[in-house]
Amino acid sequence: MLLKDEVDRLRRVPLFSKMEPAKLKLLAFTSDRMSFQPQQVLFHQGDDGDAAYVIMKGEADIVAETANGDIPLARVGENVIVGEIAILCEVPRTATVKAATHMDTLRIEKEHFLRLIREFPEIGIEVMRELADRLTRTTAELSQARTDLKKSER
Repeated sequence: MLLKDEVDRLRRVPLFSKMEPAKLKLLAFTSDRMSFQPQQVLFHQGDDGDAAYVIMKGEADIVAETANGDIPLARVGENVIVGEIAILCEVPRTATVKAATHMDTLRIEKEHFLRLIREFPEIGIEVMRELADRLTRTTAELSQARTDLKKSER
C-alpha cells in the first residue's frame, strides 16, 4: 500500500478525520504496516498497552478471556482503531483482539499516539466520545443482561 493510500485510509478513521494531510502523512510514515492471518492474535487481554492498531483491511474479533473460555464482545472492521484504551489509561489490555479475516493494519506506537493527542486536542475529544459511546453500550448491555437474569430466576 502506498503512503498516499494509507493517508486516505487514516482520514476515514473518525479519530483522525480532522487532521491536516501533512500530519496524517507523518503518522502513516511513522506507523508499522502489519498483516495478520485469520485467528492470529494482535494482543492478549492482560498484555501491556504498547501500541494501537488501525484496521486498514479486514475484520477483527474482540473477545474477553475467562476461565470458561472466550466470550465474544464485538467484531470490528476497516477504519477502526483498537488497543487505544490500554495506552490512554495505562492499564493492561482489557480484551484480546484477533484477526477474523486476513487483516492489514497500521501499528501506532504508544509514544506516537500520545504525542498526537497532545498536539491535536480534537483527537483527545474524539477519543473521549468513542470511550463514552462504548461505556454507554456496555452499560445498556449489562442492564439488559441483569433484566434477563432476573426474568430467568422467576
